[in-house]
Amino acid sequence: MGCCGSTERTKREWRPLEDRSCTDLPWFLLFTVFCVGMGAICGFTVVTGGAGRLIFGYDSYGNTCGQRNEQIEGVRLSGLDHTDRKFVFFLDPCNIDIIQRKIKSMALCVSLCPTEELKTHQDLKRFAMLNGSELCSYELAAHKYPNLPERFSKCPKLPVPSSKPLPVFNRCTPVDISCYAKFAEAVVTFVGDNSVLHRLIAGVAASKEIIIGLCVLALGEKEKHGPLSICTLDNLTSLTITLPLTLSAVGCSAGTSVLWWLYIDHRLYGNDTTPKEGLEVSRDSGQALLVYAVAATVFTIILLLLMLFMRKRVALTIALFHVAGKVFIHLPLLTLQPFITFLALLLFWIYWILVLLFLGTTGQLTGPLQYLTWYHAVGLVWISEFILACQQMTVAGAVVTYYFTRDKNRLPVTPILSSVLRLVRYHLGTVAKGSFIITLVKIPRLILMYIHNQLKGKENACARCLLKTCICCLWCLEKCLNYLNQNAYAATAINSTGFCTSARDAFVILVENALRVATINAVGDFVLFLGKILIVTSTAFAGVLLLNYQRDYAEWLLPLIIVCLFSFLVAHCFLSIFEIVVDVLFLCFAVDTKYNDGTPGKEFFMDKALMVRRSSC
Repeated sequence: MGCCGSTERTKREWRPLEDRSCTDLPWFLLFTVFCVGMGAICGFTVVTGGAGRLIFGYDSYGNTCGQRNEQIEGVRLSGLDHTDRKFVFFLDPCNIDIIQRKIKSMALCVSLCPTEELKTHQDLKRFAMLNGSELCSYELAAHKYPNLPERFSKCPKLPVPSSKPLPVFNRCTPVDISCYAKFAEAVVTFVGDNSVLHRLIAGVAASKEIIIGLCVLALGEKEKHGPLSICTLDNLTSLTITLPLTLSAVGCSAGTSVLWWLYIDHRLYGNDTTPKEGLEVSRDSGQALLVYAVAATVFTIILLLLMLFMRKRVALTIALFHVAGKVFIHLPLLTLQPFITFLALLLFWIYWILVLLFLGTTGQLTGPLQYLTWYHAVGLVWISEFILACQQMTVAGAVVTYYFTRDKNRLPVTPILSSVLRLVRYHLGTVAKGSFIITLVKIPRLILMYIHNQLKGKENACARCLLKTCICCLWCLEKCLNYLNQNAYAATAINSTGFCTSARDAFVILVENALRVATINAVGDFVLFLGKILIVTSTAFAGVLLLNYQRDYAEWLLPLIIVCLFSFLVAHCFLSIFEIVVDVLFLCFAVDTKYNDGTPGKEFFMDKALMVRRSSC
């Protein structure tokens, strides 16, 4: 279960094993028990009525609408029979607490939402008499509404807007949502002029068809032209590496040559044209030029030597990107992984939010029950990281299968599905353990961020600096662990070893190839960033053309921002998978180089593009 005392073999063949075994089984059992606990919290909220109160709604006296209620001690008008009153009605639905983001109005259970505007208390009486739905507080008689002195505090604010019940959640909601404009304007506080906000919202509403079309275009750039995007990245890698290096070398050499030319020119001709009273200044200028020329020469020599020393490793990065393109061509379903992962995360987040709302409507959680919310919060982080780790393991397994299959025509029919099946059958415990380690780092960082946000403007400079330092350190640690976990999953996909053994083996391989790792990460991240910019700018360019063509769309800035954000999300999801593929390919390449030498019985598995770079690196 732990990292120490592992009984797994220390010498491995470093190739995909056909005969696999379950890894980190205790962690799989622990994660299963934890998930059962998450389900038990949901069951608790259902049994205690929290789920019912959220779905069916409840009034200001604690009565759940649509059912018979029990008397709550000390609460008047509780314990009423609301079997026929199934809808929640707010006396003043537009009275919104901006700070708490909730409706402050009194809530009642009614049998029917008003379907037309009611302008007077006489209209309230007529509506109650005709439909049997009393819209004033329960203790007031409907036929006395127009004459009761309490009608101004315990009846709806006039005029009562027409409303209809929300699907599933039985709340009477005004048909005209203009009363919520104040709330919307408060949310976007960065907009000083409300007319600007209204114009932007109108622009979004008017150009919704173009927004949808551009979002589909962003998806199409990723899906339909997947191989084209990979080829573009391949060429982009070569161009963005070769061009800056060439320009840097030429620029530094030219600058150094100019400085030496100026110095020589000054020595040869400067003294002849300089008056005697300016000889001291001329001498100082010559010395300054000499210092500049020497410093530029040293810098240029170091740069050229560094470029000469690193050129082969840069060439390896280009080769890895080229092979990664072949992986996507042979495994096109890899492009669907971000959407499957996002769908899984979205479903889990919806479930998590619903259960959290159920907990909020359950009632006062005291004693040991108060820790249910904390347990639920930990579950959000751990299970989210588990889903992301499953994606990493799935991609790693498919790439490992591709790399270590000599004849690519003999690849499994669906390598992605085979990788998923291996994950579910053998390695869920490893994924659970890796994601738990990330959770242990992420939760303290989130807590510190919350404390820093709560104390903003109250803490002294030293405490603020200390908090930011701790948050930054934990963030860096989380990123390092994420990278190590990803390589550990790849090692597990190869050797079917547990998490700690795989992490140790992967760490040793990475340390042995530290310069290669640094080069690939630096160059690769820059190229992937350019790839994201390429997708966003191409979508934005199409958006400008379309929105500008529609001359009636006076405010198209906000629609364009929405489209750019969506296209960036799509680009980030796709290129994050590409980055995982490159990292896994490099680990396989490093293992292949270390344990094979090309002799009979130890033939290389690597692609020809990598074979060319092997000896030169």
